[in-house]
Amino acid sequence: MRQLKMAFTSPKFLVGFIVFTSIVLTAFIYPNISPFDPLQLVTRQAFTAPGRYVNIQDVVESRQRRQLLLDVEANRLGNVLTPADAERMIAFLIAHHGFAEGSLSAYYEPELIEAWQANYDPENRIDGMTRAAHNENVRFNQRLQLVLADTGVILAMRTEYGLEEDTANAIHSQEFVNVRDVVNVMFLPLGTDNFGRDVMTQLMSAILVSLRLGLIAGVVATTIGLTLGLVSGYVGGIVDDAILFITNMFTVIPGFVLLILISYALNPGQRTVATVAIVIGLTAWPWTCRSVRSQVLSLRNRDHVNLSMLSGHSMPRIILRDILPYVASYVVMAFILQISSAILAEATLSMLGLGPNTAIEATLGLMMHWANLFSAWQVGAWWAFVPVVLAVALISFSLNLMNTGLDQIFNPQLREG
Repeated sequence: MRQLKMAFTSPKFLVGFIVFTSIVLTAFIYPNISPFDPLQLVTRQAFTAPGRYVNIQDVVESRQRRQLLLDVEANRLGNVLTPADAERMIAFLIAHHGFAEGSLSAYYEPELIEAWQANYDPENRIDGMTRAAHNENVRFNQRLQLVLADTGVILAMRTEYGLEEDTANAIHSQEFVNVRDVVNVMFLPLGTDNFGRDVMTQLMSAILVSLRLGLIAGVVATTIGLTLGLVSGYVGGIVDDAILFITNMFTVIPGFVLLILISYALNPGQRTVATVAIVIGLTAWPWTCRSVRSQVLSLRNRDHVNLSMLSGHSMPRIILRDILPYVASYVVMAFILQISSAILAEATLSMLGLGPNTAIEATLGLMMHWANLFSAWQVGAWWAFVPVVLAVALISFSLNLMNTGLDQIFNPQLREG
């Protein structure tokens, strides 16, 4: 308890703890208040942008319409007349109607629209112009005329005689509806992914799954490394040589290469979250073992350890009662680093297509893999990968900051004051 209180005196540990706790609490709370399940299909289109979406039919049928005196025409015109459209209009007028270069500007819309209105005839197809280009100009002109007409929208009803205009419910061009009066409203803070699933809900769930994976891998790696390090450092002799030989073998072979080979050898159906976590843990223990061994080598000749040996205490009791408490703080720091390393390792494996193969739950690595597989960055769907990368970065940053703070507290060489 005293050591725990000392940890919170470190500013670095405190900041890391606050960031990490905030992430975990948000990940626990948000899925419970979200109207969607993490892997539930929300839209039929891939990569729907973040925003608030209202049902068009509910808006049309709303009886709480209000006419607001706003310049809606200018906003609609700005939505229809994009810079690319303005440049196309200028090129068309210069090429086919004798306007001089520089006489029209895309930044002066009234003059440009007036010239277009006076010279463009949708019935007249210019010689040499492709049908696709002609049809594109016709469609653009229809949209432009609809905005300039400012006549609103007249609905049609399907009857036994066909479609009939519903002039009684015509929508005026300046009518507005309060979003709170619309029954069906959907809020997507981070849009949807390539499958049409809510990214925010999926992200919060993936954070919990990745943390669970990190905890399992951290427990496996720390337990193996701690056990072998304690035995190797205390017993010495041929046991120490044997354990050190195995540790050096794992050290010589790059751990990530070994991790890739083991993951590749597993069938896709066997690569569950727990299995991948155990595989990561089985390849990440050597540096913990070597570090614990070096700590034990300096402790085994201490007076209190020699006294326990002279008292006839058994080796397990000496290790657990007289040595382990002195390396406990280091073990905690190693465990924190193992969690962070495991999350990063899973993300890297998933990007290579060797991560957990599951349709039940997502991890941060799987979300990055899906975004990369369906080219989210190419279509500009930043919300499908940027929040995931930030989540991985924040988790790693907070855990490493906590570890640095603990190191400053428990390492005499780094202790301030």
